[in-house]
Amino acid sequence: MNLPNKITLSRVILIPIFMIFMLAPLPIGEWTLFKQTIPISHLIGALIFIFASATDWVDGYLARKYNLVTNLGKFLDPLADKLLVTAALVSLVQLQFAPAWIVIIILSREFAVTGIRLIAAGEGKVIAASNIAKWKTTFQIIAIAALLLYNIPFSAVSFPFGELMLWAAFILTILSGIDYFWKNREIILSSK
Repeated sequence: MNLPNKITLSRVILIPIFMIFMLAPLPIGEWTLFKQTIPISHLIGALIFIFASATDWVDGYLARKYNLVTNLGKFLDPLADKLLVTAALVSLVQLQFAPAWIVIIILSREFAVTGIRLIAAGEGKVIAASNIAKWKTTFQIIAIAALLLYNIPFSAVSFPFGELMLWAAFILTILSGIDYFWKNREIILSSK
């Protein structure tokens, strides 16, 4: 297994650790910053999410730069991304930081696009991520990180940064889903 794939696998391994810090009742105190109190376990969980999200860029960069792109990496990288984002979004719902209906729509789009990619792969075609999908992912990660960090430092001025980023991610999710379905309608309609 090459280095980019090991980095991708580390992202998957970090998911249950992230979930424990976010959802298990760990009595390790609280921390106050910018007039916002955050459980230390949630701060650690948020930092794990941010670190894991950053590994997505690192593994892709290394794979392309050193020509280490593999079929395992092509399969594992998007799977790791989806698992990490799904775990984070479900955690946000559990913590009542995000409305369940937005998370359901975001996750439904992720599963639907994955389905389209599987159909295309069965026909020997690869569907690359579009620019709008890359923006969607960026806004999802920013929104999740901001909400996991209790909107610090924006909480000091009562600015709902995380919520606004979640709405932006939601809108980009809808638009990118429509874009994927429209651009790949022949694959969908011709599949048996």
